[in-house]
Amino acid sequence: MREDFLGCPVDVLTMAETVDLAREAMRQRRRLQHVALNVAKFVNVHRDPVLSADVAGSDVIGIDGMGIVWAARLFGLPVRERVAGIDLLVALLAVCAKEGFRPYFLGATPQTLQRSAERVREKYPALRFAGLKDGYFMPKQEPDIVGDIRNSGADCLFIGMPSPRKERFLAAHRDDLNVPFIMGVGGSFDVLAGQVDRAPVRMQALGLEWLYRVYQEPGRMWWRYASTNTLFAAMLARAFIQQQIRATLGSRRASHPKSPQSRGQG
Repeated sequence: MREDFLGCPVDVLTMAETVDLAREAMRQRRRLQHVALNVAKFVNVHRDPVLSADVAGSDVIGIDGMGIVWAARLFGLPVRERVAGIDLLVALLAVCAKEGFRPYFLGATPQTLQRSAERVREKYPALRFAGLKDGYFMPKQEPDIVGDIRNSGADCLFIGMPSPRKERFLAAHRDDLNVPFIMGVGGSFDVLAGQVDRAPVRMQALGLEWLYRVYQEPGRMWWRYASTNTLFAAMLARAFIQQQIRATLGSRRASHPKSPQSRGQG
C-alpha cells in the first residue's frame, strides 16, 4: 500500500509481504525493483531531484530505518514493522536456496564480495550464484557488466553500491538487465562477509543502529549520521508545526462559520 510520507512515497508492507512480492516476481520473471528508505536517503531525496525521481520510480519503496518507522507513525501512517534491507536480503537468499533461484551480487571490493559469497554458500549449500562482480568499475565498463548480468539468467540482483550511484546505474540500465527482482543493499555485503557487525537487537529496536555503526567506523560514519539525523529532526519539527497550525486554523473555521448574510456582504 503506497502512502505519502512528507513528500516521499513509501510502501507500507511487512517483511513477509515484501518477501512474497519478490518471490512472485522471480517466479513470473516480472521485474520488481525494490529500494530501502532510511533517514539518510530520505534527507537526500529532498535535496537531490534526480535521486528523488529514481526512488519514486521504484516498484517497492520499503521502510528500512526505525527513524522512518516512528516518524511515519507520528504522522498517521499505518506502519506495522521495519523492513531492514539486510534482513530482507538474508530472507531472500534463504528463498533462493530453497526454491532454486539464482542471485547475482554486484558491488563492494573484490575481497568483500568473495568473502560474502563464501559465507552465504556455507550457510546455504544448495544456493547457486548467477554471478559476482565487484563495484570498482569505470562507466565505460558498464555495457559489459550489463551484458554479463543479462546473460547470466539471474533471478535476482543485489547491488551493494552507495547512493546515488546504484540508483543512477539502475535508471540507466534496468530495462536491459533482464532480472526479475532488483534490490539495492548498501553495505550489506560487508555484513555478510563478517567485516561489519550488526548492532545488538536491543539497539536496533531502539533505533540506535546508526550509533553502533559510528562506534565501529567513527572516521567514516560520524559526520554522515550527525548531518542527516539533524536535518531529519529539523524536517520533522517543521512538518509537525505546520500540521498543528493547519489543525488549529481548521478548528477555528469549524467553530466560527460565516453566516450566509456575512458572506454576501462586501
